[in-house]
Amino acid sequence: MKRLSLYFLPLLLLLSFFACNTEKKEEVVEKKRIFEGFHPLMDEIVRSKKGVFRGLELNAKVADIKTTETVQPVEAEKDRLYFEYVADSTTTYSIDYTIHNDSLEEINVQINCTDLELSSYLFCDLKDYYANKLPNPIEDQGAVVYNCYEGQRKPFVVTLSDNSTPSQGIINMVIYKDK
Repeated sequence: MKRLSLYFLPLLLLLSFFACNTEKKEEVVEKKRIFEGFHPLMDEIVRSKKGVFRGLELNAKVADIKTTETVQPVEAEKDRLYFEYVADSTTTYSIDYTIHNDSLEEINVQINCTDLELSSYLFCDLKDYYANKLPNPIEDQGAVVYNCYEGQRKPFVVTLSDNSTPSQGIINMVIYKDK
């Protein structure tokens, strides 16, 4: 019996040595949420609580837009910058910036989602976010319209519409100067 334990003792020590993994485990650092209480895609699409969208205000310069966006524009013209993004396996979105004399005039966002439930959820989150930011929305021809007439800022309008089909979620948002 003693002899048997002498053979198993080194084997047990060897197994315990290999069982102790000394490799450093890579820690997953969770990114701090920007829009707590909203779907995580709001962090991806809207990106910032500052400004009217993605930290930008209307009248922003082209250089500010290019700094804000994380990819090169798909289309770049004198009066327009167009960006496309893949947010996840079911959601893509595009942003079309209209520019006049190096000044941002309009932002047109289209979100496409193959998950209709997620699309509906995002639409409600966008409505809630802008309702908190720009109170007293009205409904006009199926779109939710938010008007901004606050303080020193020039008036602008945010319109949100759900143009989904039975197979594709489509959310459109247009932000433009109120003339």
